[in-house]
Amino acid sequence: MNRPTSRYVVITPVRDEEQYLPLSIESMANQTVLPQEWVIVNDGSKDRTGEIINAAAKRHPWIHPLHREDRGYRKWGAGIIEAFYDGFRALHYQDWEFMCKLDGDLSFPREYFESAFCRFNENPRLGIGGGTLYHHENGTKVIETTPRFHVRGGTKIFRRKCWDDIGGLWVGPGSDTVDEVKANMLQWTTMSFADLELLHHRPTGVSFGAWGGLVKDGTIDYVYGSHPLFLFAKSLVRITRRPYLIGSIALVYGYVKAYFKRVPRVDDAELIEYLRSQQIARLLGRETIWK
Repeated sequence: MNRPTSRYVVITPVRDEEQYLPLSIESMANQTVLPQEWVIVNDGSKDRTGEIINAAAKRHPWIHPLHREDRGYRKWGAGIIEAFYDGFRALHYQDWEFMCKLDGDLSFPREYFESAFCRFNENPRLGIGGGTLYHHENGTKVIETTPRFHVRGGTKIFRRKCWDDIGGLWVGPGSDTVDEVKANMLQWTTMSFADLELLHHRPTGVSFGAWGGLVKDGTIDYVYGSHPLFLFAKSLVRITRRPYLIGSIALVYGYVKAYFKRVPRVDDAELIEYLRSQQIARLLGRETIWK
């Protein structure tokens, strides 16, 4: 079987990830198609994360450790993207066809990257793709559902041409949606691969708690320019899911709080106009990036 590509690089920002990073390293080392380079960015960890990265680099020459100074706190939104860009600038291998932004708390099967690149080969307009996350709750497998066009920020694979077209990542909250919206605006396709699953050892949003995670989501909606009507409709739909009513209040609170605090918004009027037109079309039942 001809493998689709071996010209890919991976960048993984991590902070205090000693518990799960070894599992991600093991998964990557077992891949049927190895990366040309994997930059693991230690974002000021206070645990053994740095030691784990250095030890892995000694075993695998394609692992490149990068250590950042501790800023003293977790910087939500922009922090992980700043760390990512330090890793991106540190890449030695520049002739890559695909670049993956990968979290350090994932486990994935041996054929994960090979299978993902087959999807890209089948669709030359596929600009951003990645697997679907799941975790376990009380012994039950739980899929972390997303709209089909959305790829979790910690599993994203970018085609080189698409990456260049979108101009990289927005450095701030909501970056993992802004890139996809812009890609679709520029006639690229973005999608999660439902049949390629990665085990998420730390479920999405768990560090924020139920209230904090939903406030964060409302803030992100404001940052990338969601239409107020869409946010209102989203909050109404949210009433039917736990935590009932409180979840909707948290979502609206995050949006309104960001508005009054004048949290910096994405500086791209064309993108915001496109996103809002898609949102209104969805409210009207028309075809959109949500399909």
